[in-house]
Amino acid sequence: MLILDALSKTYKTGDTALSDVSLTVPKGQIMGLIGPSGAGKSTLIRCINRLVEPTGGKVLLNDVDLVGLGKRELRQQRRRIGMIFQEYALVERLTVMENVLSGRLGYVPFWRSYLRRFPAEDITRAYALLDRVGLLEHADKRADALSGGQRQRVGIARALAQDPELLLVDEPTASLDPKTSRQIMRLLIEICAERGLPAIVNIHDVPLAQQFMQRIVGLRAGRVVFDGPPDLLTQDALTTIYGEEDWNAMRKGDEEQSAAEADARERLAALVV
Repeated sequence: MLILDALSKTYKTGDTALSDVSLTVPKGQIMGLIGPSGAGKSTLIRCINRLVEPTGGKVLLNDVDLVGLGKRELRQQRRRIGMIFQEYALVERLTVMENVLSGRLGYVPFWRSYLRRFPAEDITRAYALLDRVGLLEHADKRADALSGGQRQRVGIARALAQDPELLLVDEPTASLDPKTSRQIMRLLIEICAERGLPAIVNIHDVPLAQQFMQRIVGLRAGRVVFDGPPDLLTQDALTTIYGEEDWNAMRKGDEEQSAAEADARERLAALVV
């Protein structure tokens, strides 16, 4: 379980990115984090694992307060938090397998990681994870030879290699087409359900969040302005989060764009044949 208690972040410039954010994410829950640019979504995720230092509040992961830990203790606790990035954050020149094994760096001595000599059980686990995300046959390929969707799957497998107790996912579908986005979201949901993992997903695609998230939290100017199930994310709620907009027209536009993209792919496939 993850508990955020009055989490705040104010920069030296005086700008407040987060203000008294209090949330509880129980085991197995997938929480979608939405809001306009600058609302504090990425800052919130990075404050949890202290890539950004909070200026106030607590971050409790299974009763351990991550705020205030020293460097050594923080390194140990970060092993419990899997991070999945928008831009994949893979080492392009390394193989898929080597990228997945990098998720074990916090568990092995430096000499093993430097020489890339991981224990047999870690290698076995990595193969199993690649099989789970549908990339077993790509284990020996370089990361830069993969498609965007495949790279994101490698990122998921790498995060799972940590054997985490929490997943933090930062805009996992921002660089992907609609079909691949849904495949990645479906995979994340299935894996979290299988492992009982809580997850926070920073996602800018509101219809995608409504389709896949169990719970949605809306941020605006660093404050929680919505917290509830997807079916309560009404036009009024969206206006509270994002400001005035014709949300029904926007949803229709998203559907039309997805249909047009699907039609374009079908036309391209016909030309290739």
